[in-house]
Amino acid sequence: MMSQGLHDAGQRHATFVQTMRAVAWSFFGIRRRAGQERDAERLNPVHVVLGGLAGVALFVAVLVLLVRWVVGSGVAG
Repeated sequence: MMSQGLHDAGQRHATFVQTMRAVAWSFFGIRRRAGQERDAERLNPVHVVLGGLAGVALFVAVLVLLVRWVVGSGVAG
């Protein structure tokens, strides 16, 4: 029974842009229930996890670059 549910989840098809849009909304923490339910039906969970990891990596990279820029400019010192 459990493997059939996982197989069905793996067969969901959404575009890369749709997946990244859902991941971006989840980073902000705001989402309408109808949109969330629609995404739960269409998005592949593996793609959502990979998109989330990519989003976290991008967020950390932006923070590191921002801190380097502030420290390098002398504003923080």
